[in-house]
Amino acid sequence: MKLPTTPGAYQPGNMGVNPRTAGWKSKAPVLDAGKCDQCLKCWIYCPDAAVEVTADKVRFILDYCKGCGICAVECPTAAISMAGV
Repeated sequence: MKLPTTPGAYQPGNMGVNPRTAGWKSKAPVLDAGKCDQCLKCWIYCPDAAVEVTADKVRFILDYCKGCGICAVECPTAAISMAGV
């Protein structure tokens, strides 16, 4: 499945401008793959383009995830939870 790039984003992590943020976040998303229906709302709402979608799964690029939790809030199936890092 080929997805469009987030407007202005050419690589993950706040449009490729900011450094990796993994060092300072206190929480990170955890996916329950059994609940995920691949609606892609996490991908749509992620402000840092830290969600990668392949043909068969969704995964988080934790080097760029700031731990904001927007993906977990927007997930309609509650497949994403936030865990301490």
